[in-house]
Amino acid sequence: MNLGDRGLGVIGPEEIDAMLDREIDAFDTSTPADAGTLDAFRAARRKPRPITVNFSGGITQKCWSVTRPNGDYRVVYLPLAGYFSLCVESDFGPLDIGVHGPAIACYGSV
Repeated sequence: MNLGDRGLGVIGPEEIDAMLDREIDAFDTSTPADAGTLDAFRAARRKPRPITVNFSGGITQKCWSVTRPNGDYRVVYLPLAGYFSLCVESDFGPLDIGVHGPAIACYGSV
């Protein structure tokens, strides 16, 4: 099932950037590990770009990539769901692996 471009009109790159800025500003860096996670996230962050994400069951959806691939992983914004997701790179493109929530937490989970 292809959800097509339906999701891209829900929210745009400017709003996603603003959400990421607020998340970065509020992120607790009181431990060295958390400070390192934030530094790594900042280095991987990119301007949101449209990308097709694959989901189990053969479903695809247009989403927004917000980080460059970090080895086998990247963080995307799922506009129809309203949250961020960690995706694994595959031969068929990014695949949602069920890790959802704040962008930095998704990024820091691997």
